[in-house]
Amino acid sequence: MGAFRAPGSLNPLLAGTLGGLLTTWVTFTPCFLWIFVGAPFVETLRSNKALSAALATITAAVVGVILNLAVWFALHVLFGALREVKGFGMTFDVPVPSSVNIASLVLTLGALLAVFRFKIGMLPVLAGCSILGLLYGMATGAI
Repeated sequence: MGAFRAPGSLNPLLAGTLGGLLTTWVTFTPCFLWIFVGAPFVETLRSNKALSAALATITAAVVGVILNLAVWFALHVLFGALREVKGFGMTFDVPVPSSVNIASLVLTLGALLAVFRFKIGMLPVLAGCSILGLLYGMATGAI
């Protein structure tokens, strides 16, 4: 988005595409590098009881981080406004119900229905949602 909004001397679409590709590269390449470099050693570590317990703990922590990220994205995509609530030594973001984004909600429910009810694969659902979101954005003038 930053490259699209401030393209410099480039076409905004080209700048946005290049920025997206760069972001994808620097986000996912290190993760895959760790996976491919470390994967051969994981099987040998499983025989060690102490390290196996540590890996189980790390797995649980990763699941928690992914869940937290999924909830954060869901709140920020589905609602236009969030209210910060403090309590029990923590801060919570609570959505403002009147700020619900109906288009995002319909797309999300459609994707959930496609994946869990009709067992459609992730890539076709992702492609379909991307196309529908793009068409909606073009129809409403957001793009």
